Amino acid sequence: MENLKKDEIRKAVQKTYGDIAKSNTAGCGCSASSCCDPANNNTVEDISIGIGYSKEDVSTVPPSANMGLGCGNPHAIASLQLGETVLDLGSGGGFDCFLAAKAVGENGSVIGVDMTPEMVHKARENAVKAGLNNVEFRLGEIENLPIAENSVDVIISNCVINLSPEKSNVIKEAFRVLKKGGRLAVSDIVTSAQLPDDIKNSLDLHTGCVSGASNINDLKAKLKEVGFSDIRITPLDKSKEIISKWIPGSNVKDFIVSASIEAIKLF
Repeated sequence: MENLKKDEIRKAVQKTYGDIAKSNTAGCGCSASSCCDPANNNTVEDISIGIGYSKEDVSTVPPSANMGLGCGNPHAIASLQLGETVLDLGSGGGFDCFLAAKAVGENGSVIGVDMTPEMVHKARENAVKAGLNNVEFRLGEIENLPIAENSVDVIISNCVINLSPEKSNVIKEAFRVLKKGGRLAVSDIVTSAQLPDDIKNSLDLHTGCVSGASNINDLKAKLKEVGFSDIRITPLDKSKEIISKWIPGSNVKDFIVSASIEAIKLF
């Protein structure tokens, strides 16, 4: 029964984001609901700036790469350096990958992994538009990464790990592919209070980055268990403001927060 539920979640997530990729619609922050209404001055660019990106960030990548599906800016904590190899978990249309590709330069490389064929196709098209030769996109699940072990300097991700029904496997895989001294720099949703059953059991809210969120202490324990050190989970100052726009009229902001998640693989 548990495996059936995991498969159900996986299929729902894949369909939701596949439909977004095919329809060229966008989300409202991490929420997959289409609420980027220009009449309300709520464009994709506005959403991205609201969660921490700069005007330059949103203007220097192909417009179709930015789909307004994040909950923070992992680049703000990643401190990417020239020549590094970067992995983006759940790369979507490629927005964060293209920003990373510019940060690491021609001698660096960026790999985006996404489980949705439509997103991978879209990201590859955007890479051609961007004219970047140091970025590639691979179809795969973040619980079973198509990446060699000890090959990545930095892992970034923007509001994707919460969607996985097998987060322990995601963390194990992240640790496996990171080099010694490699770092995790992720923006994601975590719970600040126990979720009510009606939220926890909603498949729609799972695909909307709410009901699959991990408890902060549980997440720290999982990161520590696989071997990560220097673990820091820091809620964003504007978290409630960001989340309140996802599902207007709901009280989800009382249970979840957007946070930056940092950790290092020391050995």
